[in-house]
Amino acid sequence: MGFAAFKELWNRKDQDDRKYDIVLLLRPSEKNKKMFKKTEASCGIKPIPGRGVVEDAKKSLKIVWGDATIYEDVVEAVHGVDWVLCPMAFISPEADRHPDQAKAVNTMAIEYVVKAIEAEPNGADHIRFVYTGTVAATGDRLPPIQHGRIGDPLKPSIFDFYATTKIRGEWAVLESNIKHWASLRQTFIMIPDVISLQDPIMFHQPLNSYMENNTMRDAGRGLVNCLDVPDDSDFWRRAYNMAGGPFCRIIYLEFMKMTYDILHLDYRKVMDRKWFGLRNFHMQFFDDSWVLNEYIHNWGDSMDSYRETMRRGLPRSLKTVAALCKVFPSFRHTVEKVTYKRLKAMAERPDGTLGWVNGKKDMRISAFYGSYEKFEQIPGWDEAMPGMNIDAPFVKLDHGYDETKETLDLDDLRGAAEFRGGECTSAEWSGDMYETLDWRCAFGHEFSAKPYTVLKAGHWCPICLAPPWNYDEIAQKNPFFAQIWYPNHDPSEHNFYPADCYKDIEGLEDT
Repeated sequence: MGFAAFKELWNRKDQDDRKYDIVLLLRPSEKNKKMFKKTEASCGIKPIPGRGVVEDAKKSLKIVWGDATIYEDVVEAVHGVDWVLCPMAFISPEADRHPDQAKAVNTMAIEYVVKAIEAEPNGADHIRFVYTGTVAATGDRLPPIQHGRIGDPLKPSIFDFYATTKIRGEWAVLESNIKHWASLRQTFIMIPDVISLQDPIMFHQPLNSYMENNTMRDAGRGLVNCLDVPDDSDFWRRAYNMAGGPFCRIIYLEFMKMTYDILHLDYRKVMDRKWFGLRNFHMQFFDDSWVLNEYIHNWGDSMDSYRETMRRGLPRSLKTVAALCKVFPSFRHTVEKVTYKRLKAMAERPDGTLGWVNGKKDMRISAFYGSYEKFEQIPGWDEAMPGMNIDAPFVKLDHGYDETKETLDLDDLRGAAEFRGGECTSAEWSGDMYETLDWRCAFGHEFSAKPYTVLKAGHWCPICLAPPWNYDEIAQKNPFFAQIWYPNHDPSEHNFYPADCYKDIEGLEDT
């Protein structure tokens, strides 16, 4: 998303009515140095090794070769700017294998950006900050709650340490003093060479997940289009679901089928149905992604156009394989056998679903399947998959207050807090959705937050926020949260996943 946004901004920086001077904060990795070598050369910038700051003579491009987890580097990048566009993230699966780095990038670095903006002269009033969140914040949303909207409960899936760090990063933005911010909760971005994403995480996702995806091109263009939003727009100080709209909707099984159809392979011959989890991932259809599109016009691609992009983006070797599979059935059967063996080995890795079964990872099995018995009961491909209708009815979640009211009062906040199992303990309120108030959750934790953060963005007690994951007990005390927990969890379940449970794969490298 970040590089796509940069290319969009670079192409238009001298074409619009206004001129853009660009500041980039980039890690001095070998990959990044190579990616921006031509850009530096076009501006007459002499490349430097490692860390440092470079700038062209016209001061139209400045690159801070540094690290967002170092506050001084963030200060250098933010100094003197009017806008901060922040698609930065350390994502899964690497984020779950390296939790300390995920926390540093996804939470601490965002806190640094907020701090640096507020430290600039008149920065909180002047600088506009567009943060990129994640769809993973709301966890799995399987039927009958496969549709979602901003304000629904946040529920990072069990073991999804990445999502917990992103939620805390968004909290830092929403609770800041910055007057012009927006949080774009990004969905899954479909890259052209999606087949290259070969990792056991592909089996963590239930096959009946409802996906409203995005493309790299639309994501990057949408981020840059935020520059066109005027300061007095009601776009600001709001969270949004960022996705491609109805034409980018698909169910995960159909997405897998589409991917292997391009290679002329039968997906049923290259993987088993029980390799895929039954719950505890993320993705959903969005009832409100159109709201963001009204402001930044980010919708453009579709699943059909992406299919062609993916087809064209196949490496030459895979194009040859696809052509041979189409013509020669015996060759296709051989490729399917080899692919099955390779994918099974991937599922058997320590962070794969079969690896959990073979290694008796009880907590992983409980979270993703419910039990070993439910894993064993998963049928083959010959039995129909439930919940596979893209137009299936869904349940709209209750946010705990009258959403039709234009102006809320303190009783509305108290009612919403009660629906969350807690209370709003502030004695008075001016009516400003961005005034910090006091709250208490069902477990007696006291915290401060703005009404927008709680009622409109779906956040609640930051102390209860995972890790650890104590969702069974939370659902018993919090009706707001119970709406997204009980559709695929039994009230008789009493699971607790300790704060370090995700560390069973910590440090695991790709193989």
